[in-house]
Amino acid sequence: MAMDIESKHAVVSKSPAELYMAFTDMRNFVQFLPEDKKDSVQADFDSISATVQGFNLGVRVNDRSPYSSINFKDNGSPFPFSLTMHFDPVPGGDPSKTDLHIDMSAEVSIMMKMLLGSKLKDAIDKVVDSLAAASEGRMPEGMSQEKIDELRKKYNI
Repeated sequence: MAMDIESKHAVVSKSPAELYMAFTDMRNFVQFLPEDKKDSVQADFDSISATVQGFNLGVRVNDRSPYSSINFKDNGSPFPFSLTMHFDPVPGGDPSKTDLHIDMSAEVSIMMKMLLGSKLKDAIDKVVDSLAAASEGRMPEGMSQEKIDELRKKYNI
């Protein structure tokens, strides 16, 4: 059964071209991982994959529309999905800002749709909110320096 999810929209304080360039090369994501996790991740320009808790998970860029959108598709996942990040100009014409939103489509059973639907919506909304907050130098909602220190200690970062 197809499940389609649309994230909220948020204004990111980066131009559409800057955001597009950050997300177009999958190797860029590896730099944000802790050093001890980098060995279990394989990335090239078009794809990234890792083994997490015994599951091989991967994402591949399916389509790029320069400075406008990037479509990602599963590449070894427990269920088929695709995700599109949209980098739209902000209404009103500020070229240094982007209207960011994400669309996700997944093929899941009715049971999985009931279990995961709202969690996936919350997750992609949180990604959009976090990118908007980070672009303005703010901490994402629910994050504090104490929380960062706690996570660093927990994961030995």
